[in-house]
Amino acid sequence: MPRRGNRKRLKFRADDVSSDRVTVADFANSDPAVVKSGRVRKAVANAVQTEVKALCGLEASRVPSEDGLSGLSENGNDESCDELEENSNGTSFRKKKSKKQKVRSSPESSPADGGDYPIDIWLVLSSYIRPEDIVTFALICKKAWTVTCTAVFWMRLYKRHYHSSCYLPVRLLPEYMYRLRALRACVIRSLFHMYEPFCSRVAKNPSLPDSTPNTLLNSKCLLFWCKKVETGSRPEQLWEFNFKFRKLPLKQKNHCLNGLQPPAEYKEVHFNPDQDCFLFQVTTLNFIFFPVVMGMTLTYLTMNVSTDMRHHRVRLVFQDCPVLNGKKPRGEQGVQIVLDPVHSVQLLDWWQPKYPFSTMA
Repeated sequence: MPRRGNRKRLKFRADDVSSDRVTVADFANSDPAVVKSGRVRKAVANAVQTEVKALCGLEASRVPSEDGLSGLSENGNDESCDELEENSNGTSFRKKKSKKQKVRSSPESSPADGGDYPIDIWLVLSSYIRPEDIVTFALICKKAWTVTCTAVFWMRLYKRHYHSSCYLPVRLLPEYMYRLRALRACVIRSLFHMYEPFCSRVAKNPSLPDSTPNTLLNSKCLLFWCKKVETGSRPEQLWEFNFKFRKLPLKQKNHCLNGLQPPAEYKEVHFNPDQDCFLFQVTTLNFIFFPVVMGMTLTYLTMNVSTDMRHHRVRLVFQDCPVLNGKKPRGEQGVQIVLDPVHSVQLLDWWQPKYPFSTMA
């Protein structure tokens, strides 16, 4: 047996290599004794690639000289050569695309701008959305938002959920709902009497909140009244103290408006005198006298356990002007109100059934 070291290897020169002189020994499946590395040499690959480019009508100068296994395809994308393979028709050159390939954007591949549908289509679609999805529907586009401003939209929503077996205040009855003034606010209030998901949401409100309602801070007290409350579970009477607050608007630069404004022809529909208003309702075991605080701003509010450890205690501090930028109010300034002992505390929004509103709205 002759030794493997005595076998001669094929040698090629890059200047005289052509497609006619390429043999099986040039490829990876050749005898490893003839070609030790299972890969063709760069000189041979460059020569074959140059000849193939010339036959295809491409200039040989476009072939990069840094790496003999890389080249430019006809469409200009960078590609890398994998291996040279031979088939029955002759020699062929197989290319493998690089992972780092730049994708060029063309006008044909650019995303479409979207379709512009007439407002009548959005009005038809609005008849099938749920009350809790109105905000999502209005955020689709400007025309969808415009539909939610119309009186037709709110009347359809009211008729779809109205049923005669449900109790409604006089202002929310069908014979009074044809008034355009404050139509949107009245429909929203009626949904909390007729629509089951909204009714169950209100019924879950506890008699005492889990935490102090800090949303009332820096709100202006518009009205204040108190009344006696009779309950069947307790023999003695309770006193209910009601504070109506309005949230002060934030100062905007350049006199910017807060949010979108409805079209001029639908301003009566969106009229709501109780917008941004809250009712803070505190029920105590006995009557407590304190000075008038209407027109003042609530700057401090705490709710903790009373001294008898059986009830709660509510402390409110009112001042003539709001306290901004996280500053703490001074104890000697303003009017302080302490309600103790407290039986229940509720914070009512303007759309809740227990919130009092004018029937002339």
